[in-house]
Amino acid sequence: MSTAENSILGLKLPSDPRWVDLASVSLEEILTDHAFCEQKAATQGITLIQAYAELPDLVNALAPLVTEEWGHFRMVWAEMKKRGYKLGRQRKDEYVNLVLKYAPKGEGHERLLHKLMFSALIEARSCERFRLLSENLEEASLREFYHKFMVSEAGHYRMFIDLAELYFPVAKVREAWAEWLRIEAEILPQLPTRGDRMH
Repeated sequence: MSTAENSILGLKLPSDPRWVDLASVSLEEILTDHAFCEQKAATQGITLIQAYAELPDLVNALAPLVTEEWGHFRMVWAEMKKRGYKLGRQRKDEYVNLVLKYAPKGEGHERLLHKLMFSALIEARSCERFRLLSENLEEASLREFYHKFMVSEAGHYRMFIDLAELYFPVAKVREAWAEWLRIEAEILPQLPTRGDRMH
């Protein structure tokens, strides 16, 4: 990832360059993990709506996102079926578990800020990974497939940041975002580089 692109997303560390090579030879595994990631993104959106149903702007923003994320799951599943792949079983997400272990939780209303920061981080890292796939996979159809996901995730990342700035002072959002990025940069080197995981 170039310095400019890294700056746009805010990510402090690029993915290990070996990741995309490993993913390219583990397509069934990476597509399976991607499918479950889209399911979890839809579920996270529903969970936020349920927890903050009294915030109409949040509900208005997340309701279409839930539909879109579930549509993404169906797109990935359709691609898998076309290739004769099976969905397989959901795996433990070591990346997410480590991020949540060390990230701030917040108290009271501030919990919303950190939930939005968590969602923004997942979308930003997914966007970066999708870009790598869109530029490096051998099949042109898969490169185009992942280019569409990259564009979508960039929009989702921005939406979560914008929602945070709607409910909290901009300076506070930037401070919280910087903390989440710092934590992610610290935990990434602790994780093995695996081609069967999207994160």
